[in-house]
Amino acid sequence: MARARIHHGHQVNLADLLLDTPEWASPDDVLVHAGDRTVTRAELTELAVGVRDRVRDAGVEPGMPVAMMGENTPETIATLFGVWAAGAVYVPVNPRTTPDERARLFESVPPALVLETAGGATDPPRSPDREVKTYDGDVALVQMTSGTTGPPKPVLLTHAAVLSLIDAVLEKVRGSKLTKKSSTVNLLPVSLSLWAGIYNTVFAFRVGAPVVLMEKFEPREFASLVDKHGIRSVVLPPAAIAMLCDDDELTSLAPLEWVRSITAPLSPFLARRFHQRFGIGVLNSYGQTELGGEIVGWNAADWREWSDMKLGAVGRPHAGVEVRTLRDDGSLADGDDTGELVVRTPSLSAGYADGSALNVDRATVEGWFRTGDLGRVDADGFVWIDGRVSDQINRGGMKVTPSEVEEVLVAAPGVREAAVVAASDERLGEIPVAFVVPVDPSAVPDAAALEEHCRAHLSPWKVPVRFHALDTLPRNEVGKVLKRELAEPDRA
Repeated sequence: MARARIHHGHQVNLADLLLDTPEWASPDDVLVHAGDRTVTRAELTELAVGVRDRVRDAGVEPGMPVAMMGENTPETIATLFGVWAAGAVYVPVNPRTTPDERARLFESVPPALVLETAGGATDPPRSPDREVKTYDGDVALVQMTSGTTGPPKPVLLTHAAVLSLIDAVLEKVRGSKLTKKSSTVNLLPVSLSLWAGIYNTVFAFRVGAPVVLMEKFEPREFASLVDKHGIRSVVLPPAAIAMLCDDDELTSLAPLEWVRSITAPLSPFLARRFHQRFGIGVLNSYGQTELGGEIVGWNAADWREWSDMKLGAVGRPHAGVEVRTLRDDGSLADGDDTGELVVRTPSLSAGYADGSALNVDRATVEGWFRTGDLGRVDADGFVWIDGRVSDQINRGGMKVTPSEVEEVLVAAPGVREAAVVAASDERLGEIPVAFVVPVDPSAVPDAAALEEHCRAHLSPWKVPVRFHALDTLPRNEVGKVLKRELAEPDRA
């Protein structure tokens, strides 16, 4: 059996993670668990080769985008590797998006072919003035940003950058890049149309671990799968962590020992609540689509030594990653001064699929990439995130960081979730306005009580001017709050 090459000639191709069987693996190894169904390496390889041949027979040339609308099934995973084996660029499409949303994506990235989980292939609708682009041979996929503060943007991620990122994480959490077949099983509680789902599938195959697919996240099914497969470590978005905490009938997640938080900022309050409820370590992390994914995170050793003092930090940079902050004048800060976080990393994206470059307004002369996130790096190397630069509220010259106010609100009696946004004000320019989700919909917290609670914990200018109760906060599929969709009721 051949060793996993991960290269076609001199070029990295992630398809080799499936198609080239490592010497420590067997074709009979189970790679995918989906409900009662199991799929071996040999079976998944056969499916992927079929996709590869179908893509080539459709006239798709290397470097052309191929869109895939797939549910969480083995066929979707096979399509991912089959498209890569054909040399094409994978464009995941959430099957739950609306026709208008898909049309906007296809306008931004016109695909040569659209595939579906059921095995169908169609010529996609396309404007006559939009031609299919052919990208550089190293481009693996087009991944949309989360779109929490503006329209999603199509980011190009390369095979080499993804592999480099995964190996840096492996070196951080295991102390080595790759040695032998993993004895663990990776449970995927997120959609395979999201970067988190794709990344964790590729991560699993890099170490020879099988994946367990969930059709959608449900707390008790999650607990059952953890028990059935003996899962000790898993990735979860904060929204899923909150759902587990909120299920009063769920008393144990054994044998789970570690949860790695992904996709969205994790509240220290939620991390502490989850740890106290289940006795499970919560490893925070940080990354962006433009950065290839996770570049900062915790490992078990850091948790054991620092969790009491550093709870709320997103961890320390992975191997090869540098993180600093910028002063207002654009110079690099020394020490743990708060400012916009800038990074240097080998996993930086190749740009945007619409042709725009990452270095437009986002790169410094010294080669640092501006993340758009506010934060600091403390003396022990831990990175702290305070929110988005664009989210900061300028209240008459005084800065308000929404995440700080939200953390205080979530600690208030009767509040489950909170979001703080800026509202325009004729005198001060901007003022903070809060939206809260009550623990009990029939017992909405009183605005006066919330204001009093905030004044006890915040400077006066940080206290929200108004409070609104909602049944839920608008979120995208990975749990990030879509603040651009929050608007005050008519105050006439």
